[in-house]
Amino acid sequence: MGSILAVAAGAYMLVLGLMFGFQRQLLYLPSREAPDLAESGVDRLMEPVRVTTADGLEILLWYCPPSTPNAPVLALFHGNGGHIGHRAPKMKPYIEAGYGVLLAGYRGYGGNPGRPTEEGLYSDARAALDFFARQGLGAERLVLYGESLGSAVAVQMATERSVAALILEAPMTSVAAVAQARYPIFPVRWLVLDRFDSLAKIGSVRAPLLLMHGERDTVVPIRFGRVLFEAANEPKEARYFTDAGHNDLQAFGAPDAVLDFLERLNR
Repeated sequence: MGSILAVAAGAYMLVLGLMFGFQRQLLYLPSREAPDLAESGVDRLMEPVRVTTADGLEILLWYCPPSTPNAPVLALFHGNGGHIGHRAPKMKPYIEAGYGVLLAGYRGYGGNPGRPTEEGLYSDARAALDFFARQGLGAERLVLYGESLGSAVAVQMATERSVAALILEAPMTSVAAVAQARYPIFPVRWLVLDRFDSLAKIGSVRAPLLLMHGERDTVVPIRFGRVLFEAANEPKEARYFTDAGHNDLQAFGAPDAVLDFLERLNR
């Protein structure tokens, strides 16, 4: 019996050690090939721009200026997988409505140099927002849009900069909380290096908030979105989609919810 327990304990510690050592490979799932405007269907709508981060990395972003006077620009910070080219189609409804769109790239994704980390993604986001500032558009026209892991990047930027609004799609309270829920038999909450703790920061955000979450989300269960929403300041509103999961909110009315929110924001 003692030998069985020793083997089980050894296996447990081995798995825990592997999870700790490879946690960034589990968290960040980039597509490393460079995105293509034509393949993403936005070659006539967006243009590539390269920005330099504070630590000297050149990061690709895609930009479409607003076509309607005084219209906001939506700066999208995407989730942990793929690259900006995979998000371009979901932003087309906003371009077609006259809004500007900035697709912010990350280090290690889409042919960009470097390796992703929490602080690295924040640095990449700051470089993208510095580019926005150079366009001569005021902060009152900047709307941050964070998707999944990118919701934490958007929350961080909203604590640092004045913005018109914050949109969060399938957000988490923190990586540590979601990881603990996914691996309940391991003390992963205490071992996570890149915590992306939005719950600790959302109280510092004063911009109007739209939070969207699918009730069938199994990647970031909706309870995390609800907790984050309750901790946020007014003005805020939430849209919970009964039949949506994690990656399919667009099919259940998310663009209409965003467009309605933006229209009311600009009144």
